[in-house]
Amino acid sequence: MAVDPDNLIQGPATLYRGAFGAAEPADSALNSTPAASAWSDVGGTTDGVKLVIENTYGELEVDQIVDRVGSRLTKRNTSVETNMAEVTLGNLAYALNGGTTASGSGYQTYEPNDSSSATQPAYSAVLFDGWAPDLLRRRVIVRKVLSTDSIEVAYTKDKQTVLKVKLQAHYVSQSIRTYKIIDGVTP
Repeated sequence: MAVDPDNLIQGPATLYRGAFGAAEPADSALNSTPAASAWSDVGGTTDGVKLVIENTYGELEVDQIVDRVGSRLTKRNTSVETNMAEVTLGNLAYALNGGTTASGSGYQTYEPNDSSSATQPAYSAVLFDGWAPDLLRRRVIVRKVLSTDSIEVAYTKDKQTVLKVKLQAHYVSQSIRTYKIIDGVTP
């Protein structure tokens, strides 16, 4: 197979957050900015935006054959990972799955959500626009996410402060898949 340079991808993605169940842009609107009423741009990121899909397979075996006879998908973990470069209180609230932000004359505050573990967490959705082959656009929509890792906000002399975020995808329903990827194609 010959290498097709048009299939090589490089470049940043723009990350948006929305509420769980937010209206998704039409597939045909791939080259348009998502509606501001449903999706908010998180601003700059560092080290890219990663879609991570981890599949776990169980082995099928029989006594009579030494090789693996087959495999079955038993688990899938899908996540979106990034470093939010804009360390705003709004982005901090998103990274911590909610909380309360408020502002007054000359200040803004954040207080974390302290609901009991028996209540449902504040799921959200994430969408990012990047590049596809042939210099066209790719949109990834992950429909139900929750920030699941620890959040660190490091202030150091020689490094930029960022919010490192891992947004873990969750099952939506029998008829709605966890994520969707849309690529532009040349007509």
